[in-house]
Order: sequence, then structure tokens, then C-alpha cells
Amino acid sequence: MRSGTQLTQGLRLALDGGPAWTVEAVRQARYHVVSSDHLFAPDNPALLSGCPDAPLRTGERRLLVVDENVDALYGGRIREFFVVNGVAATILVLRADETVKQWDAVCRVVDAMNDFGIDRRREPVIAVGGGVLTDIVGFAASIYRRGTPYIRIPTTLIGLVDAGVGVKTGVNYSSGKNRLGTYAPATATFLDRSFLRSLDLRHISNGLAEILKMALIRSEKLFGLLETHGSAVRADRFQGTTDELAGAADAIIAESIHLMLEELQPNLWESSLERCVDYGHTFSPTVEMHALPELLHGEAVVLDMALTTALGTLRGDVGEADADRVYSVIRALGLPLWNDVLGDTTLLEHALQDTVRHRDGQQRLPLPLGIGGHRFVNDVAPAELREAARLLRGRAQALPSDTLAETLVHA
Repeated sequence: MRSGTQLTQGLRLALDGGPAWTVEAVRQARYHVVSSDHLFAPDNPALLSGCPDAPLRTGERRLLVVDENVDALYGGRIREFFVVNGVAATILVLRADETVKQWDAVCRVVDAMNDFGIDRRREPVIAVGGGVLTDIVGFAASIYRRGTPYIRIPTTLIGLVDAGVGVKTGVNYSSGKNRLGTYAPATATFLDRSFLRSLDLRHISNGLAEILKMALIRSEKLFGLLETHGSAVRADRFQGTTDELAGAADAIIAESIHLMLEELQPNLWESSLERCVDYGHTFSPTVEMHALPELLHGEAVVLDMALTTALGTLRGDVGEADADRVYSVIRALGLPLWNDVLGDTTLLEHALQDTVRHRDGQQRLPLPLGIGGHRFVNDVAPAELREAARLLRGRAQALPSDTLAETLVHA
């Protein structure tokens, strides 16, 4: 046994009678998630020394890939930070949204790394943008010279609480979401909530969908925080402009990230396919790709969660009162309860079939147990899907007229 690898020789014979070896290796992962607001303030040392595995020193250089919207708002500040700290920054500005989350975008990043002549041991690529951009850069870094380190600086709420803290990278291929990808942990992710102040509220809601996911299947406490403070924190864009809002924003972000990492750490490489963090991600990949560019990722996820809450109600796992609380919080967070794509039960059946292929021949579908619990099922039938969609549509249409338009957003 050496360095986590075991080599066994001569325990069996090859077909031609020669020797054969079996190699067993443990894949180790270590990465950092560091919270620091106003990351690009010239005197903020977090990016310079906040990650012990990727210090940034005067006289060094870095390649940055920056989302074009982020560059328009913060490009001057980012460039000033590197000039003041004596670091030579080369910046690739990239458009990054689901409609261009394709192989061509990966090639642009690979070309930039190649032109830069990157030292893959000592010069991590820095990705500054939302979850789409960090996925693209992470994938490009993972395949360039079989692995180049990278650092993520997510600038959206969904990037902070979801895309930025796991190890998966990927881009869309054909009609499949993230069909091409790798498991490639960033050296570090820096979480800076000050970026959220420039997001429109729809994108704040987009991230809140992933937070709500963790609440519904893991934490009644987090659900209570969203139920009590979610609407106000959303309107405040998590900036903490009062003591009460600051406390609520801190608690919501910290609890959701902690729960996510708690689930991910023992199963980073998805050796177990029963993952409660897949809640909301059974039907949503197909729904999202089918509806592009109409739905954002979090909006597709919350539609999946609303549908499976209705499914849980039909099965007696979610009481009517709890279902109403869930739907009310979805509305309060500015998220849709219904989209007409859910009425296409053939599409939903196709989505479930695709998920079964992805989950090694079983549905392994996480369903809520009340609020804060879950179980996995493998027996959801098409007729049950149709009934759940019918129930959900009825709930959405029964809402007061002043909230119906918001709840049927993009329908």
C-alpha cells in the first residue's frame, strides 16, 4: 500500500496465460470555500492569501475568464485590484448563459489557456461569473493538459450556494443538459455577496430555488427562515441593510451551504446514486432544455419541486397544510408554481426515462416527507405523473387573482 494505491500482482492469469495486475486507487479531494465580501477591494487580502493552496503574490500573473455582464459592471474594479497588487492579469471576457453553454465556449477558454502558456501547477485560472461560466471554465481546466487548477468566484446567488461549492463541471450537448462534463474540484471558491446587489430579482429568485431545495429535503429550520424572512431578504438582495436582514441573510446562506457540503463530501464522485441533492433535478433538466431560453435553471428546478410536492401529497407523504406552505413560500420567493410544459405528460415521462438511464436503471427519485425529510422511490408511474400535474395546476389556478400572474410566470 502506497499513497492510497494498492497494486496486486499475479492473483489471476490473463486469457493468454500471462500475468495480470489489478490497481486500486483512492481519489483524494481537497478544496476550500472562503467567504469574503468586496473581494476586489484593493486592500482585501482574501484573494491573495485566503486560500493556503493557491496564494497570489506580487510579480505573478493570472488568466481570468470573466462573464461579459460582470465585466461591464465590475471590470474596472477587477483590473485595478490586480494592478494595485502587482499581478499581471490577462482577461478573457466571455458570454455565458444556457443558450451558449456549449463546446465552442470550452474551446475559447482552452485557446486562452494555451495562448497564455499557463503553468498548470502554479497558475490557476480564475473564473468570475455565474454558475454557467464557472461550469465552462471548470470543464476547460479539467481537460487542458489532463487537469489545470482553477479558482471560482461566483457572482450570482445560484453560483454561491450551488454551482460554486460542488465538484461537477459541464456543458450542454445536443438536447442534454450538462451532457459533457467532469468531476473537477476547484482549488478554492470565494463567496462574495456584494456581487448580488447588481442582480435583478429574477436571478435572486433563481438562486433561492436551490436554497429551498435543501430546506425541503433536509432542514425544517432552513424552511422556517425562508418562510419568515425569504421575501425580505430577496428584496434586499442578501445585502443585510438592517441588522435583522443581515442576520437572516447570513443564516440562510450559511445553512444552505453547510447542508450542501454535508451531503456532497461523503459522495463527491457519486458512487451512490441515491442523492437527496438530486431533489428537483429529476424532471427539470428536460424541462429546462425544452423551454430554453424561457426558464432559468432555478425556475425549472422549482417547477420540479412543486410537481413532486403534489406527488408527495397524492402519496400521503406531504399533508395538505404543508403543501400549501411550500406553495406559498415558492410564490413569496418570486418563483413559478406552474408552466404549461408540465402539462405535457409525454415530456415528463421522457424526462423520467432519461433520469432512469442516468441513475443506473432505477428512478431513485427523492420525494419529500413533510417539510425537511425525504425518501427515495422507484415506482412513479405515468398515470401518477398526470394526476400530480393536474393537482398542481388546480392549486396554481386557485390562487388569488393578484398573485396568479406571478405564480404562472412564463406560462
